[in-house]
Amino acid sequence: MSEQNPSWHGTTILCVRKADRVIIAGDGQVSLGATVIKANARKVRKIGGDKILVGFAGATADAFTLLERLEAKLEKYPGQLTRACVELAKDWRTDRYLRKLEAMMAVADKDVSLVLTGQGDVLEPEDGLIGIGSGGNYALAAARALIDIDDLDAEAIARKSMRIAAGICVYTNGNIIVESL
Repeated sequence: MSEQNPSWHGTTILCVRKADRVIIAGDGQVSLGATVIKANARKVRKIGGDKILVGFAGATADAFTLLERLEAKLEKYPGQLTRACVELAKDWRTDRYLRKLEAMMAVADKDVSLVLTGQGDVLEPEDGLIGIGSGGNYALAAARALIDIDDLDAEAIARKSMRIAAGICVYTNGNIIVESL
């Protein structure tokens, strides 16, 4: 993008599943071009009666629109996170309005962790680790390196991985929000 029309950047979301816990962590930075607009944005939430974790990356208004749609799908399919996500992905892919939304979501409950994209993808990683957003690959790589360390639980892995990503990605900061189940 040109200096006259800078693009929005910023968000690192990481999901870590280890033992009987699942964590979604997100940083707080939102950037417009080379400028930090906000350092303490909250990109991680609990929904579905606090039984589901969601982290979102992308345009904020788009992410909130998708979050509302996911909550509606969960009301229609209670206790069926995968089905609700598949139904949302179908709508996202086929609905003319939703198709233009630019966001990704990491979603988890006690049993499953999923990535949802605007291309209609609902992906379940085999290792229970998800990284999305501008620093997502850095956090994901760090989490994969730390996951087998017995002394580290899911939250410790998420926090350390997010700190590593913040040290590498200029669109990620150390203001980490963590939600867990």
